[in-house]
Amino acid sequence: MSERTKMMAGNWKMNKTVAEARELAREIVRGVGPQTRAEVVLGPPYTALAAVAKELAGSPVKLAAQDTFWEEKGAYTGAIAPGMLVDVGCTYVIVGHSERRQHFGDTDEAVNRKVMAALKAGLNPIMCVGETLEEREAERTFQVVETQVRQGLAGFPAQETGRLVVAYEPVWAIGTGKTATPDQAQEVHRLIRNLLKEILGTEAIRILYGGSVTPDNAKSLMAEPDLDGALVGGASLKADSFLGIIAAA
Repeated sequence: MSERTKMMAGNWKMNKTVAEARELAREIVRGVGPQTRAEVVLGPPYTALAAVAKELAGSPVKLAAQDTFWEEKGAYTGAIAPGMLVDVGCTYVIVGHSERRQHFGDTDEAVNRKVMAALKAGLNPIMCVGETLEEREAERTFQVVETQVRQGLAGFPAQETGRLVVAYEPVWAIGTGKTATPDQAQEVHRLIRNLLKEILGTEAIRILYGGSVTPDNAKSLMAEPDLDGALVGGASLKADSFLGIIAAA
């Protein structure tokens, strides 16, 4: 564990105006003191990235985008290139979130192209994987997650493993109030850890858990040996709850 610094990342999804995002970022920066042991990352919507970047300047808190496209530029209306995210101050980018897969049709191949484009532009990808409730009930969790990991990381350069973060988010636990038990989460995290060792030759890659993480359950989840932090949705939209989760690290 000494090789893997905990990470607590807030995915604000389609929430917060620019003014609201600035205020939330300001409150979180104030609450992240020298005693904070985790790396803290905020993921506001595209419209608030530049404003939040200003609030984070000079602090240890990092900026993430919620998605990207894989081309550097061109006639792709509505898309945002990785280089544009670097230009606005992003260090990380989330790719493959289940909501992108579900609502926008992102395939494993698309996720892979985004991961590779992010790397090329200098961004650190946070690649999300996870099964639906139907897949879990059909006892296909391991199969689904393994496929997503293998295809999402196809061609990933082994020398860049220090820049990769993987997030396990069981789809049935996102925004539902249902959370995987620590044992359930650990079981899948261990699978992912073994896959990463096989594919990339290292166990040092951080694996986050996401899915209705709260200040109440964060500590028990973070106690598991293969959980290196959390990708937090709803609970990251209020400073006090997100800071409570950060404290679990």
